[in-house]
Amino acid sequence: MSITLSKQQARQFILKKQGLLGEYRFEGKEGILAYVRQAGCIQFDPIDVCGKNAELVLQSRVKGFQKEMLTELLYEERKLLDYFDKNLAIVSMEDWPHLECFREYYREHSRGKDEVDRIAEQIKELIREKGPVSSKDIDFNHKIDWYWSSTKLSRAALESLYFWGELIIHHKKGSNKYYALAEDYVPQELLLAKSPFASRIDQLKWRFLRRISAVGLLWNRPSDAWLGIRDLKAAERNQVFEELNKEGKLCEVRIEGCKESFYCLRQDETLLHEILAQPSYKERTEVIAPLDCMLWDRRLIKELFDFDYKWEIYTPQEQRKYGYYVLPVLHGEGFVARVELIAAYKEKKLKVKHVWLEEGIRPSKKLRKELDQCFRRFMKFHGLHEMIYEEASELVLQ
Repeated sequence: MSITLSKQQARQFILKKQGLLGEYRFEGKEGILAYVRQAGCIQFDPIDVCGKNAELVLQSRVKGFQKEMLTELLYEERKLLDYFDKNLAIVSMEDWPHLECFREYYREHSRGKDEVDRIAEQIKELIREKGPVSSKDIDFNHKIDWYWSSTKLSRAALESLYFWGELIIHHKKGSNKYYALAEDYVPQELLLAKSPFASRIDQLKWRFLRRISAVGLLWNRPSDAWLGIRDLKAAERNQVFEELNKEGKLCEVRIEGCKESFYCLRQDETLLHEILAQPSYKERTEVIAPLDCMLWDRRLIKELFDFDYKWEIYTPQEQRKYGYYVLPVLHGEGFVARVELIAAYKEKKLKVKHVWLEEGIRPSKKLRKELDQCFRRFMKFHGLHEMIYEEASELVLQ
């Protein structure tokens, strides 16, 4: 039996599930952990124009979030882990056994495997003697073929051992990664645990549930929400949806004006009924990350929110409609603008370079105030002391 929502109710459901509508659902370090468990992973991207992607995801949802909280959970408390899920990501340490599928694939298909195997024990012995190392600390400097281009064997070896699960990222200094032995930091009960999946379909069912939970609602269609699930074909996708439905783990949602069925987790049925009761929620204004979990399926967001978003960072400059690092702005139940923000850390200033209001949105006094307060919170989140509206943004918000 399916539940029918209006598009407005579907938006409310997704935003409430995401912790972006009404009062904050997530708070402090426990809120970070709770959100990562809900989403399965947060995509990692190292580019920092106005914060790294993972930081931007968390600042919009987690009350009191500070960047050092994420660093502590990753590299001191070890409750979170850098690894693969939807591309490079931040995951819960408790997911280690479930991610064996990645480690197994890389052990079988790594480039330069023979060369890495020859020096692997030397590297691990070096780490035992000296502690965490980066590629700069290892003198294997001849080049080998690597995934993106040729690279030094020292880097390829460290990354391979990391991919295989023999090393973890111990910490980072800027863009440099320092690696340590997994056996020294992953709890033994997780390190020694076997994969919980009896078959590929079992593994896919677990991963589909994570992706559906990450977005809130998903449909049975090709989607960027499935990125990182290797070799997924339509027949297999259909089989997974069918089995999850039979097992009662999904709830079918019909949305007025949409041909497709959507699915949420069965455990979110309570939230569906809350939305159907037509409550009123406190509106918030938030800057959203470019690789935010909610935005993983751009076509779905276009269908439900009438918001067509493309992260143009990899688009040639002459083809960009907006800019290099432009973020969506959420206000209440919809997207009202896009903003280009630059955190000038040395100057201690947040520069509001451009603001583009969405079609049909007018810069009322109330909206200008809400946007200004949102950007000032963003400024404080970065530890900056001053906010500057540049001419292009001033013209839009007059």
